[in-house]
Amino acid sequence: MELDKRTLKLIAVGASIGANCKPCLQTNIALALESGADEQEIEAAITVGKTVRKCAATMDKLAASLNQVLPTIENESIACCGSTENKPKERRPK
Repeated sequence: MELDKRTLKLIAVGASIGANCKPCLQTNIALALESGADEQEIEAAITVGKTVRKCAATMDKLAASLNQVLPTIENESIACCGSTENKPKERRPK
């Protein structure tokens, strides 16, 4: 199953909120509108993103407890949207 462009851009709007990325949000709102999304759909995507972001702090605690098995990035210079040429490596138990 493939998602249509409108749906993908609405997901990107919510993800931009979750990532606290203002340039991503501005770009993805414009692209969502161009793809046929309406203002109510964008507002709904923003609400979902806010809910996800609100819960992120609890994930930090979980991630810390799983620190031994989570992947890590060798080079910390990653763009806010996650692009990097470095591949994650798996941490070994201490």
